[in-house]
Amino acid sequence: MKKILVGSLALLTAVCLKAQQKEGKVIYQRSVEIRMIINTGDGPANPIAQTRTDKFELNFANGKMILRQLEEDLPEESNSGGGMMIRTMGGGADDITYCDLENAKKLEQREFFDKKYLVGDSIRRGNWKLSEETKTILDHVCRKAISQRIGKKMSMSMENGKMERKEITDTSEVVAWFTTDIPVSAGPEKIGQLPGLILGLETNNGKTVYTALEVSPKADLAAIKEPTKGKKVTPDEFAKERSKMMDEMQKNGGGTFRMRM
Repeated sequence: MKKILVGSLALLTAVCLKAQQKEGKVIYQRSVEIRMIINTGDGPANPIAQTRTDKFELNFANGKMILRQLEEDLPEESNSGGGMMIRTMGGGADDITYCDLENAKKLEQREFFDKKYLVGDSIRRGNWKLSEETKTILDHVCRKAISQRIGKKMSMSMENGKMERKEITDTSEVVAWFTTDIPVSAGPEKIGQLPGLILGLETNNGKTVYTALEVSPKADLAAIKEPTKGKKVTPDEFAKERSKMMDEMQKNGGGTFRMRM
């Protein structure tokens, strides 16, 4: 009887410690589907579908978190044929997302065409519907949450050196799997919006999928610090500068192409 009681207390203690985890490290795998229609002018449009897979590391502790892409998984340029080089618009080696979760502040260090920016913003609450559906990810019971994202996206086309942009309304479903075993509002995206750590996430109607591969109970505390490299801008200012650089890139390129991501 005494052995049973001691065993039960040990199990209860382990469960409580698991439920109270407030720091740790997560490795995510991200899969992104990219669809492009390329016309070099030598024939019919050439549709291309690619899936890019990479990994991210998230460290969180003391109400703060930092997310960065693992350098070994940074994307490389690829040639589509016909002399046209495709450069994936992914993150750079120095891209970082830092969040002060307690004060709902976010600071992103972004690299775009060898220029660095510090994009500051607040963390906004999402409009989520919590489901009773659950599944287990890495021994953590996760609950499903669904949100609808309504925003704007830019449709781009370029013919004979002239780029045309058209802003269209974009509605997509977001599905998150979060665990209250780790009651920290962190994750690869949708940060600060759910009452637990996100271990699975699907955005852009399932074209972008994050899956947790590892969860560790200890964070790399030295890594959790504000980024400092880059020009300080607002999200709107960053979007304008990025659009301007893309215009310049296309003017220096060749052929006709349309890209949808």
